[in-house]
Amino acid sequence: MPADAGARAKQVNAAPKQKQVTRKPPLAPSPLQPGLREAKLQIVSFDSSAFPYSGVVPDTNKPFLDARNGRLRGHTSLRGDVYWEQPTYSDRRSLLYLPPGFDIQRPSMIVLYLHGQGSMLERDVIARQAVPRQLADSGLNAALVAPQLAVDASDSSAGNFWRPGHFANFIDEASERLMHLLGNPNAGYAFNRAPVVIVAYSGGYVATAYALDRGGAGHRIRGVILMDALYGDEDKFANWIAPRRRQAFLLSAYTDSTKDENANLEGLLDKSRVSYLRGLPPSLAPGTIAFAGCGSDNLHTDFVTRAWRPDPLKHALSLIPGYSVRGRQGV
Repeated sequence: MPADAGARAKQVNAAPKQKQVTRKPPLAPSPLQPGLREAKLQIVSFDSSAFPYSGVVPDTNKPFLDARNGRLRGHTSLRGDVYWEQPTYSDRRSLLYLPPGFDIQRPSMIVLYLHGQGSMLERDVIARQAVPRQLADSGLNAALVAPQLAVDASDSSAGNFWRPGHFANFIDEASERLMHLLGNPNAGYAFNRAPVVIVAYSGGYVATAYALDRGGAGHRIRGVILMDALYGDEDKFANWIAPRRRQAFLLSAYTDSTKDENANLEGLLDKSRVSYLRGLPPSLAPGTIAFAGCGSDNLHTDFVTRAWRPDPLKHALSLIPGYSVRGRQGV
């Protein structure tokens, strides 16, 4: 209500005249709440986390936890190494991040980052790869969600993301937790409808492939960015993008390490008569499919921070049109 100290003049019993009061003009309607002045970051335990996982390895009858040492249970990786459930496959946490300027009242997205092998959220996703900082610098009006997969292990297992429908459950929970992080109970509807862009680095391709194949939230996924990540499951990526060639985008930037797999995916798209570009596209608008070779596999370890240019993730995210932070048009 407008502030009005003198809406009505008060009658004074002993006075023959009413006291004259100057009426203040009503306050102008308040503008929309501006974007966040400061970033918000939280690492929080999820109910719908990737791990712990006690099911089977897909396309096999082999239990995921196939190794025993007394009461310890572990998993034998494709390389033959045994990683124990504690601590490798028991971390339920996910990183949540809202960049400065994020405005839920503007068109917004959720960027899901799936890390590679040998990674930890604090040490690698935040510090070494600077994923939150690159998102902030991109100018994209997006929230970041990064689940912890296998902890600091040479293993690309997807855990519960192998389960049909689990990806949808994870995104639903992430939307609710982002609402609480923002501190606005009215933001839940917007987060629950926000389109999702998946960014996968290296071994994060497994969780990505199964999210696309059986995750149950295909209607929300508007794009996939592969950062030297296509080490397999080319059929799942082809089957996802082919029927969505006009509604979604796919960018696969790669080194010689995944050159053959990218060629395989191109071949599958050729069979489906799906056109694509070679090289970095001018934008990642819906309908863009591009393969960008970046050279030697020596780039792989630091590909998220130095590939076709410094801060390549920042650049890739800035190419997504229609979701810029107020006053920003990308970098």
